[in-house]
Amino acid sequence: MDTQNENAPVRFDTKIAVLLREDLETWQRLNVTAFLVSGLGTVAPQVIGEPYADADATVYLPMFRQPVLVFEGTREVLTAAHGRALSRSLPRSLFTSDLFGTGNDRDNRAAVRAVRTAALDLVGLAVHGPRNAVDKVLKGARMHP
Repeated sequence: MDTQNENAPVRFDTKIAVLLREDLETWQRLNVTAFLVSGLGTVAPQVIGEPYADADATVYLPMFRQPVLVFEGTREVLTAAHGRALSRSLPRSLFTSDLFGTGNDRDNRAAVRAVRTAALDLVGLAVHGPRNAVDKVLKGARMHP
């Protein structure tokens, strides 16, 4: 491999994006983001890179091989993005306001299952897919400050 190619910017055909409702507290934004991206590697294993190792050969878990872009928007922007993600059949995860009151995965899934799609009180959404499709899903959102 020549040096020019090694130093060329890495471009990805896909995008990983998280959209958060703009009225969340800081701790909620961090918590929701972590939960939203946690399942992506299970349905899109190609987004996970190789394990890390430091100079002492201590091994660390692999992470996403591409950036995760974080956006924010109003409740309406989030609802519209959710609808667009569904219509494009993009891999997605969601976090609803009800999940702040549960304490485990079983109760989280039950809380989501109890609400019809159109009535979900979304506070976060993660999507993965072709860059242009994800950009269309995020229409109206802005980069998180």
